[in-house]
Amino acid sequence: MSRLRRPYLHDRYIFVTVNLLKARKRLQEGDYECLARSIQKIRAAHRFALTAWVFLPDHWHAIIYPPFPLSISRVIKAIKVSSMIAINRRREEAGELWQSRFFDHALRTVKDYMDTIEYLHLNPVRRGLVQRPADWKWSSYHEYAGMEG
Repeated sequence: MSRLRRPYLHDRYIFVTVNLLKARKRLQEGDYECLARSIQKIRAAHRFALTAWVFLPDHWHAIIYPPFPLSISRVIKAIKVSSMIAINRRREEAGELWQSRFFDHALRTVKDYMDTIEYLHLNPVRRGLVQRPADWKWSSYHEYAGMEG
């Protein structure tokens, strides 16, 4: 089976979904902290914009803007490797953590962008994790709602 080739995506807002391998145990509070630190570290190294995000027990979403010549593939690979190492160390485990592929969607309009942010922030509610987006600590909802100090 041939692998789908991803176009070289940069200089646009891209909605991404990264899924946990089904064989791995779900992410928990300490894992979210490791993932957040990994994303901060990779952002500092590669200088891409992260405009919205949410971490869930079995996947995470983000809207990322990789400036040329940086590609979305390079950004996601760096985040996946860094977070896998950190989470495996915390859990005292080894091996792959994330599915090898990730899903992406280039956002084309302001409406698409805004709808995607709403989708992201409502994800924990739809999953039955909380009653309101404000109740989920691991998302950018608080930044958008002006709740972070």
